[in-house]
Amino acid sequence: MSKLDFTGRVAIVTGAGGGLGKQHALALARRGAKVVVNDLGGAVDGAGGSVTAAQAVVDEIRAAGGEAIANGASVTDFAAVEAMVQQAIDAWGRVDILVNNAGILRDKSFSKMELADFRLVVDVHLMGAVNCTKAVWPHMNAQKYGRIVMTTSSSGLYGNFGQSNYGAAKLALVGLMQTLSLEGAKNNIHVNCLAPTAATRMTEGLMPAEVLAALKPEAVVPAMLVLAAETAPTRTILCAGAGTYEAAHITLTEGVHLGLTEDTPERLAARLSEVTDRHGEQVPQSGAAQGTNEVSKAMAAQR
Repeated sequence: MSKLDFTGRVAIVTGAGGGLGKQHALALARRGAKVVVNDLGGAVDGAGGSVTAAQAVVDEIRAAGGEAIANGASVTDFAAVEAMVQQAIDAWGRVDILVNNAGILRDKSFSKMELADFRLVVDVHLMGAVNCTKAVWPHMNAQKYGRIVMTTSSSGLYGNFGQSNYGAAKLALVGLMQTLSLEGAKNNIHVNCLAPTAATRMTEGLMPAEVLAALKPEAVVPAMLVLAAETAPTRTILCAGAGTYEAAHITLTEGVHLGLTEDTPERLAARLSEVTDRHGEQVPQSGAAQGTNEVSKAMAAQR
């Protein structure tokens, strides 16, 4: 079993001033990567900003003998993100790894949530990852190597009360990953999603103390390292928490061909349990699989 080694690799980790992002940055540096530690330095809800948190992580990396530089860009500011990527290029000549970790919370039930809070959470989580990925993409294409980790969430995959904005943004990152993994394949750019369960500033007060102790951020880091490594898979949703690791899949059932007649809605309602039956379901390799399945069943029914 060979050790995951990041010697010579250059990584950017967003939201790395504390919590999970900090542990990601420390772990990559410990294994040889040069790291841009990005953090706006704001509160959990995104207010404020200071590079102090990022610089403290950089100081810790350097004290341990590693190489790192701090960056205080907001991931919502594309010009600032481009400057951050250029900072890495100027310092080390390349960018091999991007861990899109930055995020904020503005939790409320949907009925009480202001649309401004919905937009801001989507802007930070989704568009923040889009901005950072867009900025590194041409460099990764040119060097024919890249590893990108999107941070999704069980709240997006499965839902969580009071997090409609956060859940929508987090599942959107899975959709982004699905397509970018296809587009990046020819140039050895692997794109994956990490769904962490960890005790951070975002989860304080939400769980009992003993549960929070089990959910230390460090227990998620091995999954990030696997997804950022040279041997990384692509188009994988890896879940991690408390030292347990799972994979999530978006699947397609075999379905039932009903044709199109006046009573198709009624027949569909009557046979919905067959349509949703998960026996024989597949994990499509692209969106074309759905249409292929539907047309093949329609053609078979005509024979």
